[in-house]
Amino acid sequence: MKIALFGAEGRVGSALARRLEAAGHEIRGIELGDEPDVAGCDAAVDFTTPDAAPKNVRAALEQGVSCVVGTTGWEPGELGALAAEKGLRLFVAPNFSIGAVLMMRFARDAAAHFPRAEIVELHNERKLDAPSGTAKATADLIGGEPAIHSVRLPGLVAHQEVIFGGEGQLLTIRHDTTGRESFADGVLLVLEKLPELPPGLTVGLETLIS
Repeated sequence: MKIALFGAEGRVGSALARRLEAAGHEIRGIELGDEPDVAGCDAAVDFTTPDAAPKNVRAALEQGVSCVVGTTGWEPGELGALAAEKGLRLFVAPNFSIGAVLMMRFARDAAAHFPRAEIVELHNERKLDAPSGTAKATADLIGGEPAIHSVRLPGLVAHQEVIFGGEGQLLTIRHDTTGRESFADGVLLVLEKLPELPPGLTVGLETLIS
């Protein structure tokens, strides 16, 4: 596939570009300030910022190109309607690491057996949104409005633990992303499945993992 990659020179984008090219995809890198020209591409992938992502997605959809978005901190609802209107796909996920998606699934299952839980999410200090999209999605799956603790420090990549407490026991479910290359596994899966998705908005990598 020919992929327009918004943020190709960023921390996540550069790691994705290497993996996508190794998988046989052709990459057209688009940076902040560049004209969002995606004409002729099979899909657009965005890992940028909460301010840039909606503009990039709108530009891609208006040019007839479906989008895969890993940027968090924005609401895709209106653009999901635009994608549906144009017969295109907009896939948005708070986390493209398959291990992180499984961590969220395990936390959802554990919530039925413990009275309380809290979430600790840790990211590099340059991450703009807090709590993270993954933490908020996990809280929704658990239910009961668990407290979320956000840590932003240099040296971190993306980490989350969910701590369940009950009488006489604790259960901790933790996932650590030590390299941003891990996000490529989820992106590659979505690109493979993208033509099979219904037009409009699809949220969450868990929708593609049985």
